[in-house]
Amino acid sequence: MREGRLLRGVHRTHTGVHPALESVLAAILGLLVGAVIMLLWGYDPWQAYWALLKGAFGGFGYEIPTSVARGVPLILTALTFSICLRAGMFNIGAEGQMYVGAAAAVTVAYLRLPYPWHLLVGVLLAAAAGAIWSLGPALLKLTRGVSEVISTIMFNWISRFLVFYLVAYVLVDPRQAQRTVRIPFSARFPILVPGTDLSAAVYMALGFALLVYFLLWHTAVGYEVRAAGLNPTAARYGGISIRRTVLLSFALGGVAAGLAGAATTMGLPPTYAIISGLPDLMNLGFDGMAVAMVGRNHPIGILFAALFFGGLNAGGRVMQFYGENPVPLEMVRVVMGTIVLAMAIPELVRIFPALVRAGRALVRRAGPAQGEEA
Repeated sequence: MREGRLLRGVHRTHTGVHPALESVLAAILGLLVGAVIMLLWGYDPWQAYWALLKGAFGGFGYEIPTSVARGVPLILTALTFSICLRAGMFNIGAEGQMYVGAAAAVTVAYLRLPYPWHLLVGVLLAAAAGAIWSLGPALLKLTRGVSEVISTIMFNWISRFLVFYLVAYVLVDPRQAQRTVRIPFSARFPILVPGTDLSAAVYMALGFALLVYFLLWHTAVGYEVRAAGLNPTAARYGGISIRRTVLLSFALGGVAAGLAGAATTMGLPPTYAIISGLPDLMNLGFDGMAVAMVGRNHPIGILFAALFFGGLNAGGRVMQFYGENPVPLEMVRVVMGTIVLAMAIPELVRIFPALVRAGRALVRRAGPAQGEEA
């Protein structure tokens, strides 16, 4: 009973305000600060925000489907970060795991299978690739004590240049050298709203988020993962295998990132391929970390946060062209960054002690090595 109360207490905020209400208040604060910034530079904030709202959620024919489509990969990369954070680790590797998953999804073009088995095989290949790539940092942490923050960042760079090589020399389309071979029709996610980017990949992202929620909050394994993240020493004395929770959280996070790669390559018209330079994939992993923060690292919260981010992405483009004095791209990014930062601050405050502990652990590890060299 004590453990249950302790885990439930994780969702309480330092202010005593319900997390959902706290997020709404933070969003209002971010909007107000963004409005002040636009006023100082001579732009009309009401016109700009109306354009943002209209471009993001102004209709079901194009605006809302586009916002949802922009949020689909962010749901999955946010889950990558969130799952590991619940286990007490900072997995910064969603970007690299997504790259590898996307490359694995493209390989389905070399298979000849009927629909929907072709689609299913591509999804499974992407999920497996993301999970396998995530096990590298997990094993380094378990066997050598390497900080997952450092190793996942390094693996991001390795996977980035690995996929660059695959796009240029292995998976390249002989007719168009700037991209890989295209995903065949039998392996593509069906488009739900014609004329938009919204595909059936949204069902995959939604289903996986609900699966993670059920696993973490309604199973014994999920309880162990959250307990290990809350207090690893107490969890170890309670008989929980820290090794197992580390491997499970990294593997599950890798699956989520791999699925994000599949959603981007197999469900993004009209490309259905990886373009040289990875423009359709770049920064989705890091944006997912912000989505996780805004969504309070909870699968249900992440769903709403990803929709919000997708709306900012879709509506921000309209801000650049709406009205007599449209807001330029640079100012749009400043305003969007201000809103996101304001909404992320409450969760950053909550996990700040864990960040401090991780930093101190890195210093302790570096100390003896420096002393030995001296």
